[in-house]
Amino acid sequence: MNVIISVNPKAGRRSSFLRAEELLGRLNAKGFQTELLTNLDEVASKANQLFLENRLRALVGVGGDGTAATLVNLTEKGTPITLLSAGTANLISKHFRLGNTPAKLADIIENGKLITLDAGKVTLKNADENKNERLFLVMMSCGFDADIVNGVHSRREERFHAGHKKGAHISYLSYIKPILNSILKYRYDNIKVEQLIGGDYVTVDEKSKWAFIFNLNRYGWGLPLAPFAKGDDGKLDHVLFRGGSVFCGAIYTAFAQCFSLHRFIPTAKLGQAIKYRISAESNVNIPFQLDGDPAGFLPAEVEIIKDRFTLLVDNNLKRIN
Repeated sequence: MNVIISVNPKAGRRSSFLRAEELLGRLNAKGFQTELLTNLDEVASKANQLFLENRLRALVGVGGDGTAATLVNLTEKGTPITLLSAGTANLISKHFRLGNTPAKLADIIENGKLITLDAGKVTLKNADENKNERLFLVMMSCGFDADIVNGVHSRREERFHAGHKKGAHISYLSYIKPILNSILKYRYDNIKVEQLIGGDYVTVDEKSKWAFIFNLNRYGWGLPLAPFAKGDDGKLDHVLFRGGSVFCGAIYTAFAQCFSLHRFIPTAKLGQAIKYRISAESNVNIPFQLDGDPAGFLPAEVEIIKDRFTLLVDNNLKRIN
């Protein structure tokens, strides 16, 4: 009967706190023991303890896909997580129909069911061969759009430290200037993608300009770039494009929006694997992002982690993919 609600104080939206407080009140009225916390270390510690004691009904993240991924990275495997959507894209909330109101989520927490999903894991190695690992839930992308994400979050940090009245909150409008900057400055360097087949790595493509790895078939506003991706099939889906320009990106987007026809374009490659190696040309920094958050620069290893993410959803949800 315990519920932890996690709110990011950097988000800067008073409405997020008000909705979290409304959710807390509704859950208390239903007899749950509820805490609203803003410190991630405290959130992780209490959620893990309650889960291991079999007393946690749900850990609620107030935010979007990056919030969900952060909570999964900080908690034990099997920890039940759900979302009160307050991000920009909210792909997980939309995909699993979690709704965006405290009333709907309170009902899900009271009467919902748990489903188990896969997660992707990215591993980076530094100069000392130490590993830095991070899980993602929806997707990883390398190249142009990751450069945009870096720009958006750089401005977000600047706004937060400057004491902007909306803090670090971002919206779709926050992407306009970073998109223009990336259009003017981004170089479409080659990305090499290899997949593990039978114990050996085989090159999928070494001249891709855009590289995406999906766990769920959601991207951006819901663009079906990976139409065959499923969150519980034990595989990741890759989508690679060779066209190195904004114009090519627009073509890929238009074809993808139209019944996923991009998969028939000769310069596109789609497929599945359980593990990848992704690298850039020598002395080239190509950024990548995970679930809408900056995550570093190539090279990286990517693999599927089966049944890593437990999500609390509506009991009436029929399909999870």
